[in-house]
Amino acid sequence: MSPVRKASALLLAAALPLALAGCGGASGGGAAGGGTTVSVFAAASLKAPFTQLAEQFEADNPGTTVTLSFAGSSDLATQISQGAPADVFASADTKNMAKLGDAGLVEGSPRAFATNVLTIVVPPANPASIGSFADLANPGVKTVICAAQVPCGAAAKTLEQGTGTTLQPVSEESSVTDVLGKVVSGEADAGLVYVTDAKAAGDKVREIRFPEAAEAVNTYPIAAVRTSKNKDAAAAFIAAVTGSEGQQVLRGAGFGTP
Repeated sequence: MSPVRKASALLLAAALPLALAGCGGASGGGAAGGGTTVSVFAAASLKAPFTQLAEQFEADNPGTTVTLSFAGSSDLATQISQGAPADVFASADTKNMAKLGDAGLVEGSPRAFATNVLTIVVPPANPASIGSFADLANPGVKTVICAAQVPCGAAAKTLEQGTGTTLQPVSEESSVTDVLGKVVSGEADAGLVYVTDAKAAGDKVREIRFPEAAEAVNTYPIAAVRTSKNKDAAAAFIAAVTGSEGQQVLRGAGFGTP
């Protein structure tokens, strides 16, 4: 076990008796066999690395279960504000994290742990001959983007304004994975997704990077939810994500440093 993983495991082990004593049968608390469940709400673009990190965390902390809920950051923030039993929130932007902070629903100060930028994905044959960001606005091109309230959609709007390009998307999706799905299925000629999603899709799509993407970098923050029943375990999971090993997993998935 690496020093970072050992440290997070020791932190959770020390806190576990107190966490178990306090959680009882509360929502998001005890797991089968007297263990602890950590409920993590994370941006859809984090699915691959967070699934790997959750498996590592469970292996390092026997008896602990990590449940993962992936969706658009704005949807997750709304769910938490309405009382969803989350212990940890990892957002694809600072705006949705700030919403929870302003509502008093964040424990401590959120920690930036990754960055991401947009890229263009098209079907492998590139039927619309897309070669640049401006090409997405060409007549007849079926472009799909995220809705404006979703971090990837907000980044797309920033790029439109910065480049003077007006997109006419055929649909606006609630998460970046939905945009990717439209392109993979052939329902769209092109989509704006994160570089990490394009990497995870492999040869299912063709990626077209564009220099303007650097003008809209999304920073990902993570924090414990104030209403969490497992704050010590939540803190340990956050430490695993922000520690050296967690950062290595995120870099491997294509995320940038904060």
